[in-house]
Amino acid sequence: MNRRYCLTLDLKDDPELIAEYKRHHEKIWPEITQNIHESGIEDLEIYLLGTRLFMILEVNERFSFEAKAKSDSRDPKVREWEQLMWKFQQPLANARPGEKWLLMERIFKLES
Repeated sequence: MNRRYCLTLDLKDDPELIAEYKRHHEKIWPEITQNIHESGIEDLEIYLLGTRLFMILEVNERFSFEAKAKSDSRDPKVREWEQLMWKFQQPLANARPGEKWLLMERIFKLES
């Protein structure tokens, strides 16, 4: 059974940086896409409103945030991508030092 996680992060309030960030996401590096799939993420979407980013992850039973973080820390291409993305991103006010994407709490789900 797949699980869904929603995360959020802000971009810097600069229209040129936001446009450049969007261009980078039109053609993600193949190493990043491969890493995402190998971690157990089956689908990933990012939405933008103003400077607020919203990410939806659909993951399988192999995925864990801990394993993904460990894998990312050992992958030089992922570290390079994350360093590049940090040029555009800024932490949320309640983020701990070095923390980027924050997990959101689901407060409602429409039941059938």
